[in-house]
Amino acid sequence: MTAERPIRARSPESSAPGDPDLTDVRAAQADHAAFAVLYRRYLDRVYGYAFYQLGDHHDAEDATARTFTAALRALPAFRDEGASFRAWLFRIGHHTISNARRSRARRRTEPLPATFDHPAPNADPAGIVGRAEELRSVLRAVSQLPDDRRQVVLLRFVDGLSSKEIGQVMDRSEGAARVLLHRALRDLEARLRG
Repeated sequence: MTAERPIRARSPESSAPGDPDLTDVRAAQADHAAFAVLYRRYLDRVYGYAFYQLGDHHDAEDATARTFTAALRALPAFRDEGASFRAWLFRIGHHTISNARRSRARRRTEPLPATFDHPAPNADPAGIVGRAEELRSVLRAVSQLPDDRRQVVLLRFVDGLSSKEIGQVMDRSEGAARVLLHRALRDLEARLRG
């Protein structure tokens, strides 16, 4: 997969804080083996984003692998002008996941239901059941959101991206990303109440 429109990392002269990954990106551009640092840093976050979007462990692993492969291939074109490395990587992930969804639609498969980790031995059983049911309700409500609203919620609250980074990932302005998040949260609240 190639990034359709490469996003650029912000320049050091900009008023926004610098990209904390820039040193590692430059090292990886000089020596692909140094990409391992960025891979380890973002593996769990990219996988989590893919898993929440696709709902299937195997599809999420595949999308994660494809995302990092595409990022490594496109890394020489990455420039320090506009977007952070993290936003650039998640944009590649966003396109990879969209491709996986299209592929899944052609295959017509259904993911297995999500399972939850086993509780610690000394945990309160009633509390565990309550939290598990609450989590199921939230996951069910998030999964029922329209695609763009689901993505903005996951990017913000699961992956911790800023409104600016979400806008870059979803090809929207920062303000449009904020409005979309606000609408998604209102929609989510209504679904949880209903």
